[in-house]
Amino acid sequence: MNRNTKNILSWIFLIGLLFLIAAPFDSKILGGNPKEITYSKFIKAVSAGDVKEVNIRNTSSKLTGVLNDGSVFSTITPYDAKMVEKLLDNGVEIKVESGDSGWGYLVSALIQWFPFLLLIGLMIYSARQMQGGGKGGGFGGGAFGIGKSKAKMFQPKKIKITFADVAGIDEAKQELEEIVDFLKAPQKYQRLGGKIPRGMLLVGDPGNGKTLLAKAIAGEAGVPFFSISGSDFVEVFVGVGASRVRDIFETAKKNSPCIIFIDEIDAVGRRRDSGRGGNDEREQTLNQLLVEMDGFDENQGVIVLAATNRADILDPALLRPGRFDRRITVQYPDMNGREKILTVHTKNVPLSPDVDLKTVARGTPGFSGAELANLVNEAALLAARDDKLSVAMKDFELAKDKVIMGAERKSMSMTDEEKRNTAYHEAGHALIALLVPQCDPIHKVTIIPRGGALGMVVRLPEKDKVSVTKTELLSNIRVSLGGRAAEEIFFGQDNITTGASSDLKQATDVAKKMVIKWGMSDKIGLRTFYDSADGYYLDASDQISQNTSETIDSEVKAIIEAAYAEVKGMITKHKKKLERMALSLLEHETLTGDEVKRIFEGKKLKRAAPIEDDLDDFKLGGLPTSDEE
Repeated sequence: MNRNTKNILSWIFLIGLLFLIAAPFDSKILGGNPKEITYSKFIKAVSAGDVKEVNIRNTSSKLTGVLNDGSVFSTITPYDAKMVEKLLDNGVEIKVESGDSGWGYLVSALIQWFPFLLLIGLMIYSARQMQGGGKGGGFGGGAFGIGKSKAKMFQPKKIKITFADVAGIDEAKQELEEIVDFLKAPQKYQRLGGKIPRGMLLVGDPGNGKTLLAKAIAGEAGVPFFSISGSDFVEVFVGVGASRVRDIFETAKKNSPCIIFIDEIDAVGRRRDSGRGGNDEREQTLNQLLVEMDGFDENQGVIVLAATNRADILDPALLRPGRFDRRITVQYPDMNGREKILTVHTKNVPLSPDVDLKTVARGTPGFSGAELANLVNEAALLAARDDKLSVAMKDFELAKDKVIMGAERKSMSMTDEEKRNTAYHEAGHALIALLVPQCDPIHKVTIIPRGGALGMVVRLPEKDKVSVTKTELLSNIRVSLGGRAAEEIFFGQDNITTGASSDLKQATDVAKKMVIKWGMSDKIGLRTFYDSADGYYLDASDQISQNTSETIDSEVKAIIEAAYAEVKGMITKHKKKLERMALSLLEHETLTGDEVKRIFEGKKLKRAAPIEDDLDDFKLGGLPTSDEE
């Protein structure tokens, strides 16, 4: 019996059951169970005034009616021409029906019970959609199949992505290629006593290619591939998640060897907390997952592949060898990796001869694979907007500015005073970035509103970094405070603006982590009060004493105040240079890093208009002249 036949029979059974339930409640429509009486008794009851109403069918000699006491009767009527006259004389209500066919009863019943049947159908349909029981109705899906797994099964021939589509993460790809090789030639490893890993956990920041690696494995392995999200296991009903875990592993065993991919496993694999008790739905689901991955019954030929960017919050029992034997870190690509990723994403994009992907890769440190793909797409859209036949290097530069700084808000109008304040503010950041040691070089300075900022100084590192020194951290704090210091020195304490809010937040965050996370405070010492899973411990009374908390606050404040005093001293010493930068920004709105350096060195910009022309209205009078050239 196929699925459609089962569904049809299920609905017929359901409708018949509803009619049986409804029959006792309406005997008049479905026929009821009337008492049979003789015609003579019927005539006597009519004459005595005991009959309330009768139902006459013009195609049958059978007559039904209702007595005054509410009881229902029926009788067989012979030909009696005066019967209707007798009924009318005794005040009996007469109803005439056009037949006694069973279909007539059925139609009448359907008309009266249609709203009730419609409501039941909508409830079943809603339950099926809400619980994801799959396509089709009946008892095999919908509300009757909420324990079924939502995993999608992909056959090898339908997956087109391979390892050739993955670039920039060679180490992670190499480890996964070994698993594919094991699935294709298991005897190569088994003859030396090797066993295939039961589970592999892909760990890395969002956008670095964890899901893409999983798709590549599915395309390369040549075995069935089951894909599901961690959130698909957890439902409001107790036991549903555990049932779905059992279902997906039972299905996988029938199709072994195969791969189960669980994306965002932290949704179901979060660390169990004994303080909350261990009987909630999520923990039952996790317990079932632990048993299926390494329980009493072994899953021969079933490999579990999972991905997360929060490995620090996963339950230790889930991470141990035997469940996830390998933990593969998918990191941000280096410069060579970024170039390879750009090559993959520009494979179908027509490029102009002036495009140098190596230069683009050098100027995008810290970009993930997803961000590089977005960069290529934005460059292609910008070129198409200008009706170009190919994407030029200028389009990549504009796209990079848009991705890093946000889209230009050309519709936003700023007053001359706001432009002046923004120019001096950004010039303050730029000046400090040139003066402090171990600071990333300036890429661009702009006072064009982009994203949520009125202006911006973009700094890009010259090479990829794996660690940051204390000197670099202090330099970053000083650069963050440069804008507020410039406002205070040039406009006075009473005229500072709210534009430094994000700068102050960045400076505070770095200073706080120096004290409580990286052990860079003499008074706190080599201790840490920070956990990546739970965040700062500053508000947890059981983790930190009041005295230590006050010491941390005073140390953070001391770092910021010392940095601010140094910044004010540097700006006071180089006021003329800062003013030239600000006036150049007011004229050109955007300056490159090289142009900022030329202004700092007292050189003229290589542009048609001189810096000083038509800018007298923006110059500030009465400035001290102390400035080292």
